[in-house]
Amino acid sequence: MPDMLSFQAGEGKYRVQLTVTLTGDGIILQLLGGEKPHLGAVVLSVPRPSLAVHAGISCNSTVVPRLGHKDDEVAKPVAEMVAVATGQPVSVSAGLHIEKATEREINLLRENCRRVAAQLLEFLRRTE
Repeated sequence: MPDMLSFQAGEGKYRVQLTVTLTGDGIILQLLGGEKPHLGAVVLSVPRPSLAVHAGISCNSTVVPRLGHKDDEVAKPVAEMVAVATGQPVSVSAGLHIEKATEREINLLRENCRRVAAQLLEFLRRTE
């Protein structure tokens, strides 16, 4: 059976939860939060050698946003961050929503998404 983990950052309507399934051949992430968690976008990031000379690892990403949603704006950076750091393919299903969010609120959600991804990577580094 795959390992399942959960990480969270933020409080109240700014809380973001990252649910992780480690399969051994890819990492499946659910990134949910705000006032109305939902399915707003799906991203698949596959690591590859960088095309730049001596640059290490990069990745190719396929992004499928749901019409009228912008959840790919947090899903893609998280997917790419985890794919590059782990060298494994990563999928992210994301849905975060705050009604009539201000720029400050959007930035708080973005930061909490970055924080949960960093928590995952720190956990993986400690368990290697």
